[in-house]
Amino acid sequence: MILVTVFWSSVNELGEETVTTVALKDVSKIFKDGTLAVDSINLDVNDGEFMVLLGPSGCGKSTVLRMIAGLEDPTQGAVLLDGELANDLPPRDRKIAMVFQDFALYPHMTVGDNIAFPLRLAGMEPTPRGERVTDVASALGIGDVLARKPGQLSGGQRQRVAMGRAIVRRPGLFLMDEPLSNLDSGLRAELRAEISGLTRELGVTTVYVTHDQAEALTMADRVAIMRRGVLQDVGTPTQVYGRPATLYVAAFLGSPRMNLLEASVYVHLDRYVTLNLGEQSLYLPWDDIRSRAVAHYHGERIVVGMRAEALTPVSPDSPGDVLRGRIRYLEHHGHESLAFLDIGATAIVVDEMGARLDDPPVGQRGLRRFSSVMQRLAGKTPEADDAAGGTRTSVLPDPGRHHRRPAELAVRLAPYPAVAAGHPLAVAVRMDALHFFDERGGRIDVGWR
Repeated sequence: MILVTVFWSSVNELGEETVTTVALKDVSKIFKDGTLAVDSINLDVNDGEFMVLLGPSGCGKSTVLRMIAGLEDPTQGAVLLDGELANDLPPRDRKIAMVFQDFALYPHMTVGDNIAFPLRLAGMEPTPRGERVTDVASALGIGDVLARKPGQLSGGQRQRVAMGRAIVRRPGLFLMDEPLSNLDSGLRAELRAEISGLTRELGVTTVYVTHDQAEALTMADRVAIMRRGVLQDVGTPTQVYGRPATLYVAAFLGSPRMNLLEASVYVHLDRYVTLNLGEQSLYLPWDDIRSRAVAHYHGERIVVGMRAEALTPVSPDSPGDVLRGRIRYLEHHGHESLAFLDIGATAIVVDEMGARLDDPPVGQRGLRRFSSVMQRLAGKTPEADDAAGGTRTSVLPDPGRHHRRPAELAVRLAPYPAVAAGHPLAVAVRMDALHFFDERGGRIDVGWR
């Protein structure tokens, strides 16, 4: 990781106070063709915080970033920078530095000139400008390539130049739009550690856009997860992973993905709550604080979520909350193996964009991302409007439709286990690690241990 020795100030090169906080109040963006890109976002970014906007391609996160930067005008709502309304403030007056996915370097300029460009525009004298550029380049490990052109650099070096051009201005706010997506995985891991350490060392407020959950969970102070223009959840990486607010967030975060199973609820008052998972059942003790919330769904179907770390292989005759089945297939990942277990249950599948098989085509949303391993799941007829004014539908399959999918329970095993496809396997379930969601995808329990 880079050791930053660059002097940092609370004022920029012109002696002006820099922006350090961001607030979005009911911000929406509708493009001229009618596309609703961002739907009533409310989000606060604190002074010095590293906030990550996370979501799949097309969810609106880059549009949010561009509205903060002033490159897009919000259709409605307010963008506040340091408590001041900035809707009509031009980008050059927002004292913001932005790092783009494609680096956006000037190919005819040297590395030194690229880094110095914003200082030259600001009218800084050549001598202090050169000193500032040298300090920043040395801190970023590119001090020996200042005379080269961008075309002579590697991808990682070009990204460092883009970072240097942003840092040299000493802004109060960094905006980063998927800056590592064009790099290979090894370099991404290296640079995300450097970017995270750099911004924290400088104490500069950062809003970082990515579709990579590994980047979000390892770099962020807080994560804001978006789906189809709507903010789904905001919290620390531990909070959004350990207590996801919606079924979509639960399905989106984690590797392997959270096991999401359809369950029928039956209440045995003052004893326990039975969760029928098709051919098998789990029993939630009545003294578990969550059982009161789940009991409201007596006779109904809910979604039970369990991560792979909540499942432990045990002997078939073990007592307690145990699920038994046969291994459908194994995946070997070197440090571990994943077994996918058929337990006779029904899976709830949530695709990346949250669409269903019966959704009509929506041209203005652009191209849909399809995947053979994430099939869309049909829902019930629309029943009620959601909080954002859209249509809420059930995420559970209608028994009359043919879109039910057998569950493949992901279980972590040793790197090279002495089992194979077709072998029986029993797993103990940590009941305190279960997650519960209603048929519309909202969280229904009252706490996370």
